[in-house]
Amino acid sequence: MRRLLLQAGLAVALLAGVIGIASADVPEGPSEAKVKATFLFKFTSYVDWPSIAFEQADAPLVICVVDADEVASELLRLTAGRSVSGHAIQVKRVSGGDAIVRSHVLFVGTAASSRLGRILSATRNQPVLTVTELDDALAFGSVINFVLIDDQVRFDVSLPAAERGALKISSRLLSVARQVVTVTP
Repeated sequence: MRRLLLQAGLAVALLAGVIGIASADVPEGPSEAKVKATFLFKFTSYVDWPSIAFEQADAPLVICVVDADEVASELLRLTAGRSVSGHAIQVKRVSGGDAIVRSHVLFVGTAASSRLGRILSATRNQPVLTVTELDDALAFGSVINFVLIDDQVRFDVSLPAAERGALKISSRLLSVARQVVTVTP
């Protein structure tokens, strides 16, 4: 009996060790900020800006990130040395009361929710891909809004907002959107 208990105890210890090792080896999924930064970078390949959006043919594509430092850090890391359609990518952090600088992509984090209307108003009818992560942001004029569904980052797209800025969004991007709004909310 003693030997049987010893073997059972050893088996439990080994099983616990294996489970502990296995769980230590399973990497956590990417952070929400990393996923959003990846989406922001990928969006640039599926959007066409009008020629007036760039001062020169080789001008950089500027992505401004408002009040979302973790997303900005991931985006800086992800885009280092990369370009899109012949445009080097330049990431700028914007916070607090900083003026919104000229940009091609403008990501507005939740920390800027009290200024959302003012920020989107400043970019209205401009060739700026506005991306937000706030409830009802499409109704305020955002082009793309991130939503969290079952712990997964998804996004909605407003075609009227894109058209106001003369942005053309690829059907390939629209096909993976959770929702595509075709009329002004």
